[in-house]
Amino acid sequence: MAAPGAELERLVEIMRRLRAEGGCPWDREQDLRSLRPYLTEEAFEVLDEMDRVADGGPWRPLCEELGDLLFQIVFHTQLAAELGEFTMADVCAAISDKLTSRHPHVFGDQQVKGAEQVLANWARLKAEERKKKTGRAGSVLDGVPTQAPSLLRAERLTEKASRIGFDWPDLAGVRGKLDEELRELDEAIASGGRDAIEHELGDVLFSLANLARFVKTPAEDALRMATRRFVTRFQYIEAKLNEEQVPFGGASLEHMERHWQAAKAVEKALPPPAHAPRASVATLRLAVPDVAAQRAFWDGVAGWLGWAPTRSPEGTAAYTGAGLGLVFTPGAQALDGSPVALTLEAPSPAAVARLQELFRAHHPGRLVAGSSSPAGFQFVDPAGLRWEYAAPPT
Repeated sequence: MAAPGAELERLVEIMRRLRAEGGCPWDREQDLRSLRPYLTEEAFEVLDEMDRVADGGPWRPLCEELGDLLFQIVFHTQLAAELGEFTMADVCAAISDKLTSRHPHVFGDQQVKGAEQVLANWARLKAEERKKKTGRAGSVLDGVPTQAPSLLRAERLTEKASRIGFDWPDLAGVRGKLDEELRELDEAIASGGRDAIEHELGDVLFSLANLARFVKTPAEDALRMATRRFVTRFQYIEAKLNEEQVPFGGASLEHMERHWQAAKAVEKALPPPAHAPRASVATLRLAVPDVAAQRAFWDGVAGWLGWAPTRSPEGTAAYTGAGLGLVFTPGAQALDGSPVALTLEAPSPAAVARLQELFRAHHPGRLVAGSSSPAGFQFVDPAGLRWEYAAPPT
């Protein structure tokens, strides 16, 4: 697996070529204004996949959507680079400098007692940065985008205000404020005044966003998940009515309510998503009958894979690469004749083709017959262990 920096440089070069003379006509036509909807769309697609992972879904689609979002950042940066404004290196340096300067308790000698002090220090450091740039400290509320979803913006504004002590002392105060705003909304509804209702309803929603912050349940996320539940339950109603051959719009409210409650019961019967602690494989130890023969083979193959030999106890052979340690130790051959293959992930089909050619040139007898394809191939090492080298599915 290539280093993150190398892959980022590859992506930047791909973007440069797409925008260059002879590149992609569509990419060459884009500007900051035309890219706005794609940036927000990709961000929301990342949120969708985050929700699916939270429900117990796979992580790989989230990886792909994060890549799409990263491409938007690279695209915008390329536009700036073409004008001589800044480069991807500048973008990375800016955020790295910001993170190190705002975490003196990690990268300096400052001591903190907890997360609340970290947030207070963050607000103070931001104010100092603004003063250096503009000559004034500005407002602690600066930096919350005006175009952010309103519930999210309300929560972020109250969070920022809390960093300088403007906050309720406890949850009871927040909950009491919500009750007060609800009473005022009831009065506005009773009066029938449209402006008053809008005013008081806004105060209720703002208080709810503040309550969400206090209970550490982001209002935007809570509402998004509630909306998903509504869609699922309502589509359940539609499916049941269709099974019953009820004409479109012909069901009574009571009839639909029965199906709604049934949908809720089905939902509650489902087990909650459970995620076992994710364990990473740090070292793979394999017993082999002849360590010397294994080392003679793997010293070369490891280099082709971008791995490196490492120091290990006498009589063993060890290699590291892509965060995994591979150690061969003396012992009985556990997998002799087994069809089980240990899979190594190739970065691309081109890498598969390259390694296949190297095996054909240097170890043709170790290729497993009938296993070769553009997507991957298998080989057997001197210990009889079967390995698969394959690109991830697209």
